[in-house]
Amino acid sequence: MAMPASLTHFCRLAVQTVSSLPVKHTRQIILPARRWYITRSTGNNLQFRLDERTAHSSLDLFKKDTGVIYRMLGLDPSHVQDNPERFRDWAVVFGDEKITGGRHYWEVTVKKSHEFRLGVAEALMSRDDCVGTNNSSWVFGYAQRKWFAMTGNKMVPVTLVGKPDRVGVLLDYEAGLLGLVDIQKPKVIHTVKARFRGPLCPAFGLWDGELLTHSGLEEPEGLK
Repeated sequence: MAMPASLTHFCRLAVQTVSSLPVKHTRQIILPARRWYITRSTGNNLQFRLDERTAHSSLDLFKKDTGVIYRMLGLDPSHVQDNPERFRDWAVVFGDEKITGGRHYWEVTVKKSHEFRLGVAEALMSRDDCVGTNNSSWVFGYAQRKWFAMTGNKMVPVTLVGKPDRVGVLLDYEAGLLGLVDIQKPKVIHTVKARFRGPLCPAFGLWDGELLTHSGLEEPEGLK
């Protein structure tokens, strides 16, 4: 289904807008049966790196795969190793950890980007979609100097004055909650409610600048 024109600027190709895309049928990918470097996390102190195998050709990983930078031209897709896990159309990358339960917390330095999304997505989410546009992903985003929460292609404004240099993400799998955290307070600014059905991965979309992830952290005291 075509995206409403009002949402076009919030989810676009690395160089093209959504309105320029042909209509496609979405599909779920079939992952390889064995990926030895992926672990499954059900406890606390989630630690992950970004998974190059999923990264769109406009995204480069750095700092031992904990950071991602957007390149407007990027690589020629034909020069990137082809695999069913890679996002071919959207500037998206997943973390290399599959989450099947528990309560987890991580942070993201966002000060060098003005258009991004961060949150979680089902590990088997269609690589034809952008995070936030389907019912398999739940994200917080920033664009045009405004924050929003998004899932199922529905956007909800998030009241947050300005843009901090760094934010937190709180995931409670069993409770079906994803929270955006002001780490200075600390305080949950906005919560997305969901019914998680399978393994999740940390998920990031980036159309400007760079993001740096910080995992393996203790959850700040006082968050609920």
